[in-house]
Amino acid sequence: MLVEHVVLVLQTLAIALPIGVGAGVFVSLYDRASTPVLWFAGVLLTIPSIALFGVLVPVLGIGAPPVIAALVAYSLLPIIRNTYVGLDRADASTVEAGTGLGMTRWQRLRRVRLPVALPVVMAGVRNAVVIVVGLAAIGAFIGGPGLGDFIFYGISDGNTPMIVVTTVVLSALALTFDYGIAAVEELLRLRNGEDIDPTLATKTLRLLRPL
Repeated sequence: MLVEHVVLVLQTLAIALPIGVGAGVFVSLYDRASTPVLWFAGVLLTIPSIALFGVLVPVLGIGAPPVIAALVAYSLLPIIRNTYVGLDRADASTVEAGTGLGMTRWQRLRRVRLPVALPVVMAGVRNAVVIVVGLAAIGAFIGGPGLGDFIFYGISDGNTPMIVVTTVVLSALALTFDYGIAAVEELLRLRNGEDIDPTLATKTLRLLRPL
């Protein structure tokens, strides 16, 4: 069940990341689109999960597909918003230097703005992952895989210890993802020359990199 839950989270990220980053890049290039795109992503995040499942089940059936679709919808806002903010924060003088070197707009985006924005993008991914890990458990309501089955079994059988243990495991899983992504975010900040103190996670990743 734990492996299924992790796979479900990774599948969601594999879909949400290209969509969210792509939308963030789009609104950074066409600023007028930022308000409607961010508004739409925000509206998706406010829809109750049970209501969204009710809309998706007639279309996608029961099981993993509607759960993944719902989780992707919920994870888009932090990824889009942070991509947009990160690209917008790119130092103007650095971008102008790229222009002076004859770079096209897409070359500046790929070689200058995106590398600077990556730490901010990863912060958005951290927020998205915490949302996804928790909401994925509710997917058991429509036959989705993961740890949510134990919570529903515990509720139906009145098994409080099962509910508590599953909740603790979910919290630990969310913290593990958060800790790991935070370390990647720090490595990216250090690579960009930011003056920060490396945490234990970052130092560990540095030691593992040669392996």
